[in-house]
Amino acid sequence: MTAPLFVHLLRLADDRLVLGHRTSEWCGHGPILEEDIALANIALDQIGEASLFLKLAGALEGQERDEDALAYFREAIDYRNALLVELPNGDFGFTIVRQFFFSVFSLLQMRALKSSTNQDLAGIAAKAEKEATYHVRHCAQWVVTLGDGTAESHARAQAAVDELWRYTGELFLADDIDREVAAAGVGVDPSTLQSEWSAQVGRVLREATLTTPDVKFMQRGGRAGKHTEHLGHMLSEMQILARSHPGATW
Repeated sequence: MTAPLFVHLLRLADDRLVLGHRTSEWCGHGPILEEDIALANIALDQIGEASLFLKLAGALEGQERDEDALAYFREAIDYRNALLVELPNGDFGFTIVRQFFFSVFSLLQMRALKSSTNQDLAGIAAKAEKEATYHVRHCAQWVVTLGDGTAESHARAQAAVDELWRYTGELFLADDIDREVAAAGVGVDPSTLQSEWSAQVGRVLREATLTTPDVKFMQRGGRAGKHTEHLGHMLSEMQILARSHPGATW
């Protein structure tokens, strides 16, 4: 169970670390001051959750790699995040729709993980659930504001939904690792979350007067380390300080 749980923890951590870094890129660039602060806080929540998951993964692995080593000294091919979270931010509507899609998934995931037989994992999930609840509420309000706003904001929000939808399916792909940790009562099978995710997301999109795309093909590969070129560029920026001064503390 050690190896499957380690990979499961990396997937949990990498989703949040990569999206947290992406969201942090809005700091100082938000459309209004309050939203600038809100996005920065969401990014801090996600990076904090990632740190806890990576710390637990490092302890489980037993190779003296702490959360910093796992974050800053792995290559892109070793990351296990979904492709959705590594895409460039685009405009504000793209960022909000992406965050909304992921936050609903994260909320459902953390609720399920609160029942994990691993008490450390259950504790992290209980904390993260509270944060994800706020993220969902905040982003859902913006999705409705943009979708049911001006002609331009509606068009941009719909374009974001259309572009991002084909990346959402990967969130729910389950493999032998997911099924093994779920059967052991430690992790969660993401495929069991799709129905509720679709229902929650669909309600908000309808309120926002946005149309759910009819997409058959879903992008995949991130869970197996097959990423877009965007992740490598992002990691080079994120990791440069730690790699320039390995072992440094401050």
